[in-house]
Amino acid sequence: MARSADRKTGSTASAEEIARFAAVADSWWDTDGAFRALHRLNPTRIGFIRDRVAAHFRRQATAEGPFKGLDLLDIGCGGGLLCEPMARLGANVTGIDAGEESGSVARVHAGRIGLDIDYRCALPEDLAAGGMSFDVVLNMEVVEHVADLDAFLDACCKLVKPGGVMGISTINRTLKALALAKVGAEYVLRWVPAGTHTWSKFVKPSELARGLRAGGVHVTDLRGMTYGPLTGEWTLSRDLAVNYLAFAVKDREESA
Repeated sequence: MARSADRKTGSTASAEEIARFAAVADSWWDTDGAFRALHRLNPTRIGFIRDRVAAHFRRQATAEGPFKGLDLLDIGCGGGLLCEPMARLGANVTGIDAGEESGSVARVHAGRIGLDIDYRCALPEDLAAGGMSFDVVLNMEVVEHVADLDAFLDACCKLVKPGGVMGISTINRTLKALALAKVGAEYVLRWVPAGTHTWSKFVKPSELARGLRAGGVHVTDLRGMTYGPLTGEWTLSRDLAVNYLAFAVKDREESA
């Protein structure tokens, strides 16, 4: 489903979304703050990425530094919640975000613990225009916040090297997601600030797959993320109705 470009920015980024995240940027690393839901999701997201990236590049996921030598881009990196574990896995990490405030928080936090991560205030189309490409591109909890989904996915696909991979997590546009991810998470449980999500911008797996396929990137794995109220933990599942993860692979260049 095509979404029109944001009139305020003239890009795939939404000025309204940038301002919303800038207002809470100081709490990126507060595990009980505005981003506590992401902190709780993180172990599941990291495991999904680690296992599938390692398998694709024929690495041992449990070995030390399984991502060594891989160039990895985290789009919409925020305060670095995924960049830091990816760097610990051995990847050469670049993190980009449309908001300068989040990037500043990420740089300070990484510097304190001695991680070398290249943080930039940039959009994927900026890097694509510069001819940059990566073995791994991550789009975690981003696609439901952009102004133009098709243009965003097109730019992201250009950033994946031939034979490279992309990891995506987002929210399905279903009534169940409206009840749980929007009303429940924002207004009942208050896991995230009210107004964080717009249900009409949630993305169905078929829409995501179609947008990626146009850029030569093909979804090879889909998994749901399900919350266990008794354990307080998220686990992978076959239920795609609310939160889901996708793993996709870009076509290799044809032989001359």
